[in-house]
Amino acid sequence: MAADAGSSALQLPCVFSPKSRQYLALCAQDGRLRIWNTDSKTLQQEYVPSAHLSATCICIAWGPCRTVKEGPQRKKRKSEAGQVEEKADLLAMGTAAGSVLIYSTAKGALHCTLDGGHSGGVNCVQWHPEDSLLYSGSDDTNIIEWDLQTGKARSKWKADRAAVTSLCVSPDGKLLLSAGQIIKMWDLDTKEVYRKFTGHSTAVTTLRFATTRPPDSNGLYFLSGAAHERLLSVWQVREDGKDKNSVVSFTLTDEPKHIDLVTSNSKEEAVRLAVVCKDGQLHLFEHFLNGPCKKPFSPLCTVQMSDTKDSPAPIPLLAAALRADTQSVLLAYGNHLQPVMEKVEINTAERHVCLTRDVQTSLSLSMETSVSKVKTPIVNAKSRVLVPGLPGHQAPVKGTSQASEKRKKDTDTKEMSIAERLGEIDLSTVSTEKGAPKGTASLQTDNFAVLLVQGLESNDANILNKVFQTRKEMVIKKTVARLPLPAVLPLVEEVRVNFLAVLMVRWLKAVLMHHTSYLASLPDLVTQLGVLYHMIESRVKMFHKLTKLHGKLYLLMTQVGDTMYRNKHSRDGLDLLLDEDVGLNSTLKVQNALSAHCLNLKLD
Repeated sequence: MAADAGSSALQLPCVFSPKSRQYLALCAQDGRLRIWNTDSKTLQQEYVPSAHLSATCICIAWGPCRTVKEGPQRKKRKSEAGQVEEKADLLAMGTAAGSVLIYSTAKGALHCTLDGGHSGGVNCVQWHPEDSLLYSGSDDTNIIEWDLQTGKARSKWKADRAAVTSLCVSPDGKLLLSAGQIIKMWDLDTKEVYRKFTGHSTAVTTLRFATTRPPDSNGLYFLSGAAHERLLSVWQVREDGKDKNSVVSFTLTDEPKHIDLVTSNSKEEAVRLAVVCKDGQLHLFEHFLNGPCKKPFSPLCTVQMSDTKDSPAPIPLLAAALRADTQSVLLAYGNHLQPVMEKVEINTAERHVCLTRDVQTSLSLSMETSVSKVKTPIVNAKSRVLVPGLPGHQAPVKGTSQASEKRKKDTDTKEMSIAERLGEIDLSTVSTEKGAPKGTASLQTDNFAVLLVQGLESNDANILNKVFQTRKEMVIKKTVARLPLPAVLPLVEEVRVNFLAVLMVRWLKAVLMHHTSYLASLPDLVTQLGVLYHMIESRVKMFHKLTKLHGKLYLLMTQVGDTMYRNKHSRDGLDLLLDEDVGLNSTLKVQNALSAHCLNLKLD
């Protein structure tokens, strides 16, 4: 299946391998391709393209299953000669630079690169079901037919006035659907338009054939979904050509992001459809395609997921795959950095199903031994190894020597409780200078660390708010440096929860400066920092746009100020000029009077 994301940057490519659904391919924000094994729930392979930062992956599509030679094999017996196992191997990735990368899971490396054909980003890729052909659609409005045996383009033609955002090849390999805002059906032999379909006001991001019948039998159907539209439209390819409008529509809660379906081979066989929407919900449909229907169809069953906390939060679904048995669905949920894969039995008799899962305990970052090149040492079973970040690893709070001596001297005095200490502390007057007056309340950074640990262990919002209100960067740095290691992860969690506050960025910066080596030793680092990474990424994306807006506003205000300055000086100059004209007229009048007087004297 081609990635249904189209040109949307918010929807990351995520697709299961065909037939066996053994692999799940994902591309995250960091540009890495990760292939997960759905059976063992482990990371099978990871590939980093050379231009992953400048040319991100926009779409991915698995090729047809084929026989793959994986190293030297024994000679098969005659009884095994006819049993040839086909596996999913090749994976096509369309990039923003206009190139198409072909990755081989059998080799664990790049198979070939198809470049030089597109002048814009590749929005969709689609494999031919039989031949070694690949089709790609781009922002340059062109479609290219690639030959993988030669690595060159066989043909190239202009598909539409707008960018090509989705492609789909018919099951028999004779027709090709392409779409931007208009859906066109092409004859692959002649590369000419067979039919046109209109009805979407936005870019089409999903195209799938729903039946395997020939086009001249009035039984060929396909479905389409567009950006910002909460429905799927079903189109019928009629023999008489009167197929301008959709015949069936399926209602959704948000725009479709990932689609999996079981095609219908006859009128007596229903089409099964699983749609994952942008809001993270899964909708299951089952319908017999035998003509038009005016009423939109609601989902047969809607599936949502949430965590097991006291205040449950939704867990987004990334992809879904239908199984051979009608009650079973393979789900991928969580985040793209480390998804959770699970086979679930769903009772479709219920209209709404909510599944609760503890994602923290389900996640486990591991790799196959054949992929990882790090050898694990053999350790005696009786010995115990403490790994940083695991239970049993402790680090005491290191206070100053002066503070410890004062505590020894003042053992007879009654120690104040945390609540009484908080009541007398005014964090706005915190001072770390030696010359601070004795009458003012002062709090040392080791006390800050003790208070912070106390607040994190007791989950006391009052203590945490008072500590987080400090604005002095040096106090924050020293406090984080004195934290024991078991308190680092709870602090990161608090930073994630209250990340909207500006002050929390300083605390996160201090944690990364002082405890990066500890965080790097955690076995579940992706789980702990993945959500925080997504939050930072979403906020940083707006920085470039805000910078452009700031520059335009600054230029506009500068021009307005210069115009007002020039207008003011122009008025002042005009007033001065008028004053000079008045003086000049008076002088001329005096000169004329004197000339007339002298003339009269001469006449006399």
